[in-house]
Amino acid sequence: MPDTNGRPGSAAQAAPGKGGAVTEARTDERRFRVYTFAVLTMGIAAAAAVSLWLDFEASDDLLWIGPILALAFLLAEQLGINVDVRSGISWTISFTEIPLVIGFFVAPFEVVLVAHLAAGIGTLLARKVAGRVLYNAGAFLLEITGAFAVAGLVKQASGAHDMTWIAALAGTLTAPLVSTLLALAAVRVLRRRMRVSTAIRLTGRILVVGFVNASVGLSGYLVISGTPKAWPLVLAVFLGLTALYWAYSDLLREQRDMEALSDVSLMVARSGQQAAARPAGRADELVGGVDVREWATIAERIKDQLAAGRVVLRLRLEPKDTMRMVVAGDELPPVDPAADDPLLRLPGAHVRHFRITEANPDVRSALLDRGAQEALVVPLRSANQLLGVVEAHDRLSRWRGFGKYDVQLLGTMASHLATSLDNRRLLATLRHDAYHDPLTGLLNRPGFRQVAKEPLREQVDAVVLRVDLDVFSTVSDALGYVWADRMVIAAGRRIRDALGPDVPLARLEGASFAALLVGCAPERAQAAAELLRAELVAPYPVDRLSVEANAMIGYATSSAEDDDQVDVDGLLQRADVAVRATKGGEEVRGYMASMGQIFMRRFQMVTQFRQSLEEGQLSVHYQPKITLPNRQIQGVEALVRWVHPEFGRLGPDEFVPAIEAAGLIGVLTSFVLEESLKRVRKWLDEGLRISAAVNLSVRNLADEDFPTKVARELDRFGIPPELLTFELTESGVMSDPQKALPILRELHSLGIVLAVDDFGTGYSSLAYLSLAYLRQLPVDQVKIDKSFVLGMGTDLGDLAVVRSIVELGHSLGLTVVAEGVEEDVARDQLEAMGCDVAQGYLISRPLPEDRLEAWLQARTARSPGRHSETVLTLLT
Repeated sequence: MPDTNGRPGSAAQAAPGKGGAVTEARTDERRFRVYTFAVLTMGIAAAAAVSLWLDFEASDDLLWIGPILALAFLLAEQLGINVDVRSGISWTISFTEIPLVIGFFVAPFEVVLVAHLAAGIGTLLARKVAGRVLYNAGAFLLEITGAFAVAGLVKQASGAHDMTWIAALAGTLTAPLVSTLLALAAVRVLRRRMRVSTAIRLTGRILVVGFVNASVGLSGYLVISGTPKAWPLVLAVFLGLTALYWAYSDLLREQRDMEALSDVSLMVARSGQQAAARPAGRADELVGGVDVREWATIAERIKDQLAAGRVVLRLRLEPKDTMRMVVAGDELPPVDPAADDPLLRLPGAHVRHFRITEANPDVRSALLDRGAQEALVVPLRSANQLLGVVEAHDRLSRWRGFGKYDVQLLGTMASHLATSLDNRRLLATLRHDAYHDPLTGLLNRPGFRQVAKEPLREQVDAVVLRVDLDVFSTVSDALGYVWADRMVIAAGRRIRDALGPDVPLARLEGASFAALLVGCAPERAQAAAELLRAELVAPYPVDRLSVEANAMIGYATSSAEDDDQVDVDGLLQRADVAVRATKGGEEVRGYMASMGQIFMRRFQMVTQFRQSLEEGQLSVHYQPKITLPNRQIQGVEALVRWVHPEFGRLGPDEFVPAIEAAGLIGVLTSFVLEESLKRVRKWLDEGLRISAAVNLSVRNLADEDFPTKVARELDRFGIPPELLTFELTESGVMSDPQKALPILRELHSLGIVLAVDDFGTGYSSLAYLSLAYLRQLPVDQVKIDKSFVLGMGTDLGDLAVVRSIVELGHSLGLTVVAEGVEEDVARDQLEAMGCDVAQGYLISRPLPEDRLEAWLQARTARSPGRHSETVLTLLT
């Protein structure tokens, strides 16, 4: 007959953020309480009415008939078969119809009612289903009352004075019908979904089972009452029927277990898909972890299937994490988390069944701490890692507790849960790696964008800080990337300590960081940025060295006064513009609308570069170089110029970095190389051997086909390779020496002259590294940076540096070229030092091709050289 067990709508403990589900569960509970009151009231009223209607015949036999009937009802309840239909609702196929149909013949209404109530309520209390006792009491009253009312009506209709078998059979079938209708109404009250066809089918099955039970009980009673010696036959039929029911129970249990296993698997899979698809709004969500809200319904489903009083899931994704706990069912008593729990350190991955009467002292103590008499415990493992533990406490449905089917089902479910946790751990690892910087552990650019999106949408006042440390490249060039990485890690820690643990912080690239300050008014942004910079400019201890660092900070604000609501990418771009606008003495700057033109200008330069190249807006200028001391024209340096129709004349320092960042530097280098080789070819045709120097980018040195392209161009114009010089910066070579050095060696093997530009400012600025640095490069020339040449007339330090570079270059057999020669004194000093070549405004500014020809004719004298070529000597 139908019955209700459990607590519908109960939710897992420790599941924050499920306010809607809790509110709905409370509403359902209130509705069910009203329904329970109505059922109990109707049951009491109906029982009183039927008691007044039917006569009570007292006898001494009732003293032993009543207890035997109660015992029979109790036995029928204990041997019942539970069929879970919905969470909190189950139909119990029991044998209560057998003692009920016999009760019509041997006892009055009141005795049968009391016996049934005692057995039914006693069974519920033994199963610890105290929350539904009043409802079931009302249902028991209506069942027995309805049964005797229908039996009495049928007996009166037949005109019989004693109970007839037809009346008893009709009354017995009324009991499960009344209970079914009450249970279906409970489903509606609890707002559980059930199709009409399902309700009709279940009602039909219950009536069939009730009819079989009533028929067996009625037949047995009639046979024994008419032929007392036939009771063994009746007992055999009863035992056979019991065996059939138990076999049916096993089949039904297997079907239910398969359905439950399928439900749990689908819940786990759906939960994993939702976790993978759910966008993260906080930094901790990018890391991943156990969200107890996802596992609450899974724990509830396992509890219902096992008919357990409580199911506890303890879950984590990494061995170092703290286990998160999900509880479905009865509240778990508080336990000391520091206590040693033997149930949480079980080896293997199979299910253990513990009973408090059979367990060792440690396990018995753990069960007592949980308030449980028995428990099924299974560890969740992935390889050798413990990811969690599943516990099921105190089975409610059977007096004998958990059985082998429960152990098998929980073991299979646990393997699914362990696989899901392992997959979730992999997902968390992938998500962490996708959104975090591997060096510092901070967010990366995509992670910062993801985390900052939600706060920017919710908050009016927000500030994005962009922090750049300008010492990163110097440390990496001088000491290597290991030391530079240590400095970056230290800088990230300083920013984190200064801003606090809850501020979204990211490492963008190199030594560039970004932070989001939420709730920071625009007028406070400048002060916050200056305080942060004060923390960052303190010296960084790197091994035994102390590296001085300069920090530039740009920031962009988002406030209610903004005309355009910008997203995180827009604020990052604005902050980047502000960083680029910083200069000496003003290392903290906020974004202003006028700064936005910088990006627009760079964007136009990049997008219009190819078209400008085709339309002849780019040209090559040449700056002559003379030998010292004979002052002959040794060569020219090719320098690109751009006359933009909107921006006017653009210097290389403005547009070359943008072109290089856009990946177009190869096109620019090819243009300059082709124009330079054309010019050299014209000089060769005139009998002049004047070389041309072309600047190379770090991206050229990453192109494995670059030497082949250069050789092809030399062959096309018929240029001797020694008349072509490639100038490269120290940082360009040392940024990726494994790629750059093989290409430089291949260019050098072609006979092309290689020169180190801006020597003395980068990697080689440390004296003890200069010699080793130059020896590993296949170069022919070093060019002294013009900053030293310009200052050597007034600064003895610069003069000493220039002299040291000249001596170092000559000791290695290299030609030394001095840039930035603008005064006669500087030229004379260089000549006295033995510098080989000079270049600068004292000789000539960079000139376009036509003006260079005019300058050569006006400022040089021609004379025959040693190899029948014409030599140009600068006139003084």
